[in-house]
Amino acid sequence: MEFVYKARPARVIFGAGSLRHLEREVLELGANRALVLCTPEQRALAQSVADRVGARAVGLYDQAAMHVPIEVARDAREFAQACGADCAIAVGGGSTIGLGKAIALESHLPILAIPTTYAGSEMTPIYGVTEAGLKRTGTDARVLPKTVIYDPELTVTLPAELSVTSGINAIAHAAEGLYAHDANPVMSLIAEEGIRALAQGLPGVRRDAADLGARSDALYGAWLCGTVLGNVGMSLHHKLCHTLGGSFNLPHAQTHTVVLPHALAYNAAHAPDAMERIARAIGADDAARGLYDLARENGAPVALKSIGMAEADLDRAADIAVANPYWNPRPIERPALRALLQDAFDGVPPRRH
Repeated sequence: MEFVYKARPARVIFGAGSLRHLEREVLELGANRALVLCTPEQRALAQSVADRVGARAVGLYDQAAMHVPIEVARDAREFAQACGADCAIAVGGGSTIGLGKAIALESHLPILAIPTTYAGSEMTPIYGVTEAGLKRTGTDARVLPKTVIYDPELTVTLPAELSVTSGINAIAHAAEGLYAHDANPVMSLIAEEGIRALAQGLPGVRRDAADLGARSDALYGAWLCGTVLGNVGMSLHHKLCHTLGGSFNLPHAQTHTVVLPHALAYNAAHAPDAMERIARAIGADDAARGLYDLARENGAPVALKSIGMAEADLDRAADIAVANPYWNPRPIERPALRALLQDAFDGVPPRRH
């Protein structure tokens, strides 16, 4: 056995009601002038966060958007500079935390993340910016949030269907981490536990969105899956989702939910140990079919056609994905990839091509 394991620094505050520690955590960063970031839809929550730190909140920027458009990133950087901010508090999902990272990349502002979804971006040094219809991603230690506050109470208002898609998006990080080229035993343990916790929590969230026990399981799982994303490489699934999201403007979590079972079916014969661990974690006989059923049975979309993809764009999507592929346990073969996309578009159960 040979592997390289590198731990990334992170301070995590977890538990229902843990938002009450916010002011303490801002001071722990050595900061006194916090800029609060959010999407337009979460302005009320962001304002309540700003109120918690009182005079230490020097501004609120509420224009975070999916896939971090370059124009928004530039505007937010200028706003942070004008406010004289010495830290940024990102409240929300991957869009807001992604904006915080885009600011940190250029300004070196420390980020305190308060996730309200299960995206996992808060645990990674990965950033992404979309310009001229193409999403460019990279890795830089400066963008990794210094502190993360996980408060399950803040996820209760996340609608059940979005909770499920956000959770399966998180599962995707751990699933691909299990067959990553730089996988290691520590991350594999974390990945399997993260998948298990989410698969246990999501049906409970679907039954009762206010179930704090289920919400805690899901958020705990999302933390672990995000940790995997931040420590090992991703493969075909993530390349396809970046292509579909960045070039065709499909919603991020829903795209991950639809594509994941098909990407796993594509790789299944080349990553049997990973498939066994995924299946065990979700309590299914087959990893790909089990995740398809988890989505379908809990009200999530299972077809690209239902989330805004045009069938006429499938060929171009395949071309983009093949042009600059990520490492993958199975070679990227365009005919099989095109068949995968067709199955995902139609919403049929995953098949091996």
